Amino acid sequence: MSTGHVRRCAARRLLSSFSTGLTLVAGVVFVAACADDNEPRSASVSPAMSPDEVAALHDRLLTIDTHDDIPFDFATDTVDAYDGDRQVSITKMEDGGLDVGFFIVYVGQTERTPENMERARERAIQKFEAIHRMTSRYPDFIELAYTADDVERIVADGKLCAAIGIENGFVIGRDLGLLRTYHDMGARYITLAHGGHNDIADSATPRESLGDDPEGEHRGISAFGETVIAEMNRIGIMVDVSHISKAAMMDAVRLSRAPVIASHSSTRALADHPRNLDDEQLRALAENGGVVQIVALGDYVKVQPPEGGSPATVTDFVDHIDHAVDVAGLDHVGISSDFDGGGGVVGWNDASETLNVTAELVLRGYTEAEIAQLWGGNTLRVWREAERVAAELHAGG
Repeated sequence: MSTGHVRRCAARRLLSSFSTGLTLVAGVVFVAACADDNEPRSASVSPAMSPDEVAALHDRLLTIDTHDDIPFDFATDTVDAYDGDRQVSITKMEDGGLDVGFFIVYVGQTERTPENMERARERAIQKFEAIHRMTSRYPDFIELAYTADDVERIVADGKLCAAIGIENGFVIGRDLGLLRTYHDMGARYITLAHGGHNDIADSATPRESLGDDPEGEHRGISAFGETVIAEMNRIGIMVDVSHISKAAMMDAVRLSRAPVIASHSSTRALADHPRNLDDEQLRALAENGGVVQIVALGDYVKVQPPEGGSPATVTDFVDHIDHAVDVAGLDHVGISSDFDGGGGVVGWNDASETLNVTAELVLRGYTEAEIAQLWGGNTLRVWREAERVAAELHAGG
């Protein structure tokens, strides 16, 4: 019996047993079966599917979460990547039927001194090493993907798949050569900035403690940032516009020769947070051919009133998917969690509950083909486009 078969059976057992988190799914599916006025978006998948049928559909999908954070001591005896007390682990991915996780090389923004830039590079390398350590420790369970084709091969072989994203372009300092170094280590997207402006782009969340101009330092992407995007296109690294200012995001979709991603953002129309994308940005992303991966982070899904309120749920989360699909189109929407970095909503609070997202999409009447696009197909398309553009640029000298 392959690892993949074990994983899928585990997910089916979890749903059928109505365990914590999935009780909601069973109840939702039952209610939908009785609701005459809840018309499905397509007749090819009925919202009245049984839990076993939902699990079987989920089994057939290739599921990608584009943002999972890790600590520096990940995959050690201190932080167990296999079955540790984390939102994402190998066992939780298996239990929830989450096939692919982009594990994140995140380094926070500090003052842009030469010493801090070198320290950021060193810390980035530490996180790359941690991700490689995980796949080396558990080669029978998880493998690192370097190409979109690798993802499909690894999952078809019955393994979980790891991919790597970098969060904060500060880790290159002003050294374009580091882009090739990081690509060789597996990085396939880079979030241009994070909390605070850097030399590449303005942040959506300037930091007063770093002396950031709240109106933007570069008024978008800097001249250096333009060369960074061009080099990312040449090498084959996807440009990630999450965390950057609206002006920077609009610059990025104009400058990039390959489609861009927003690896972990939600919609500003439903939650007015500076980290989310407004409808103009969603349309610009679609025109670029890119994908916004809607993120299940509570504060980005549901802005709480000062007196507090009920926490965001998987239903609230899928409302953002619906809105992004309505505005940008189905081809331009994906899914992310930001697990172990602040992410999680009621019903999808760790990787073991991944099936709940699929169940909610079924309830909304999405077809299996549409759910497959949302869970992985759209992200793989953009990854392949980045590879194609890089190959064309290489061929052209």
